[in-house]
Amino acid sequence: MPDSITGPELLAPAGSLAMLDTALAFGAGAIYAGQPRYSLRARNNDFGKLDALAQGIERTHALGRKLYVVSNIYPHNAKLKTYLADMAPVIALKPDALIMADPGLMLMIREAWPEMPIHLSVQANTVNHAAVRFWRQAGVSRVILSRELSLDEIAEIRQECPDTELEVFVHGALCVAYSGRCLLSGYFNHRDPNQGTCTNSCRWDYKLNPASVEDSGDVQSCGGTALGNAPQDKVWLLEEGTRPGQLMPIEEDEHGTYILNSKDLRAIEHVQRLVEIGVDSLKIEGRTKSPYYVARTCQAYRRAIDAAVAGRPLDPRLLGELDGLASRGYTGGFYERHPDREHQNYLRGHSESGRSLYVGDLLGYGADGLAEIEVKNRFARGDRLELIHPAGNREVTVSALHNAEGAAIEVAPGSGHRVHLALPPGLEGAFVARFLEPDRG
Repeated sequence: MPDSITGPELLAPAGSLAMLDTALAFGAGAIYAGQPRYSLRARNNDFGKLDALAQGIERTHALGRKLYVVSNIYPHNAKLKTYLADMAPVIALKPDALIMADPGLMLMIREAWPEMPIHLSVQANTVNHAAVRFWRQAGVSRVILSRELSLDEIAEIRQECPDTELEVFVHGALCVAYSGRCLLSGYFNHRDPNQGTCTNSCRWDYKLNPASVEDSGDVQSCGGTALGNAPQDKVWLLEEGTRPGQLMPIEEDEHGTYILNSKDLRAIEHVQRLVEIGVDSLKIEGRTKSPYYVARTCQAYRRAIDAAVAGRPLDPRLLGELDGLASRGYTGGFYERHPDREHQNYLRGHSESGRSLYVGDLLGYGADGLAEIEVKNRFARGDRLELIHPAGNREVTVSALHNAEGAAIEVAPGSGHRVHLALPPGLEGAFVARFLEPDRG
């Protein structure tokens, strides 16, 4: 990936140095990472170690890119006591900005390090241009806008606030509440989303059971259990998969139920409009995801941004490439109420033809010239593979497979195995995906 990058910043997540290196190789202009104690990702996060954060900043700056340190919890008093002492060595590493949400922490940073740039986290739920002006006056240089805004609302904010950098999310998980303000995780597991320990309770396996309301106002399940008062006649009982028999009354209207999980955000079809609006940074969610995830998303959105800047239309095949990632299904979120006909065409057909499944990592080549693959998911002789590499992707068909002992095999059975096959040279470090044929899935 060339170091000269134009257009709005592509901001990628990193929960490890491997993710960071992958994001930079596949076109990210900036990285965001955070320490578990003070950011909203306490799990799958290697940057709790200061030396890992130091390496990440050094590697990013060596390429002329930027790294932002996430410090966006809403802390209780206990964390205030340790905050400045813990942040001092972080500030000494010279990150390009801190991503923050809590005004108290911002004040502490301002008093201790007045020159440190601050970006306002999406946790602050900024939804209008008056709020953007407020935060600008408070010394914030960039505002990460709430996910609940439409494209037209973002355009209005851009027009009213020309002196403030704006950042928006374009891909990743969507919270069912205003970012992080959900009580489900705390209710079920006593783990607070705003302290970085969300268990994603909205994504668990729930079932809806019909119920009726008795004359007393109690909710009566089909099994005869009374469950307290109901606010209206039309009610359902919610049952979480690991808590059988614990039925919770909820409401459902013509728009659906509001406690269940959202689809994931995919706004690649809106990149051109966001570029035209003048948004400064397009952000990918997913610090707890894999290097494969960040490779796929960075590569796709890098191409979409480059096309938009050059005045070219979006390549619809990019939607299919993103469909190869594990997701809850995709939605355009709040950006646009109804996709236009052109986008509807993007959303049909192209994604099915380009769908793929991550099946392995290309570790290197042996003396015999065969590539060694660390298998992640099953693939077989005759399958069509895609090799995802920063220098460009390649498609090949598996003509022969060999196990670690050199014996011919028909199938690479799955995770924990290594296999050898003939692949084009020079693709060390490539991610390997299998195209999903319509009749096989």
